[in-house]
Amino acid sequence: TSSHIRVGILNNPSSKIKEDNTAIARGILTAFLTQNNSSLKSLLSKLTKEETAKSLAAGTKIAKFLTPEMDDNAFEKKYNTLGLDIIKTHQMFCQEVLKLLPGQMAVVSNGR
Repeated sequence: TSSHIRVGILNNPSSKIKEDNTAIARGILTAFLTQNNSSLKSLLSKLTKEETAKSLAAGTKIAKFLTPEMDDNAFEKKYNTLGLDIIKTHQMFCQEVLKLLPGQMAVVSNGR
């Protein structure tokens, strides 16, 4: 409820990182990099639904989930050029620094 909270995402996948199993993770990272807060919230709500995951696994393009108020050109350009290295870097950080097991979730907080 506060406008002074910041949220970030680190990916810690439990399976081998490939193009076909990282569509949602890459979509979330791309949204954080290219969208304003209201568009980001809207897209995150869509991408975190089970039916979205099933649809993407069945071959639906992620652009189908973008809303009209989003900067779709910026999103698609970044999504198409975002490599898997960033997800691998997240995974290494989670496992080497945060000491998480593959796929393990955690909340990291730095607040008052």
